[in-house]
Amino acid sequence: MQEFIGFAQENWVLIVLWFSAAGTLWYTETKKAGKTVNTTEATRLMNRENAVVVDIREQKEFANGHISGAKNIPVSVFDSKASELDHDKGRPVIVVCKMGTAAGAVAKTLKKRGFEQVVRLAGGMSEWTAASLPVKKGKRA
Repeated sequence: MQEFIGFAQENWVLIVLWFSAAGTLWYTETKKAGKTVNTTEATRLMNRENAVVVDIREQKEFANGHISGAKNIPVSVFDSKASELDHDKGRPVIVVCKMGTAAGAVAKTLKKRGFEQVVRLAGGMSEWTAASLPVKKGKRA
């Protein structure tokens, strides 16, 4: 511990820069990505509030396992197919990707399109399967 304190005193500029960079990264990522929900909250939204699950992974990944009832709109074609969700604007929307990171940009796009209750699944499908929650295989939800 004493070595760390000595390092920090001698290199205080580096420490300040590191904390500034980390804070900026955290701020921009949270603003870009929006609100997240864990698997328990996502399940509650689906069961009690009839949430729409939008899986943005490519079709092959989707077919290997997805949340039952999820709509597959791959991120690569999302902008051209986002209108397919317009009739669900009054419902909560849960955006799902593989790891929970790519969903932020799609969630932001949906908010710009007038969706008010948009969240992303923290940890994505990786977290869903790690929690041993059910997945459905095949191309159709």
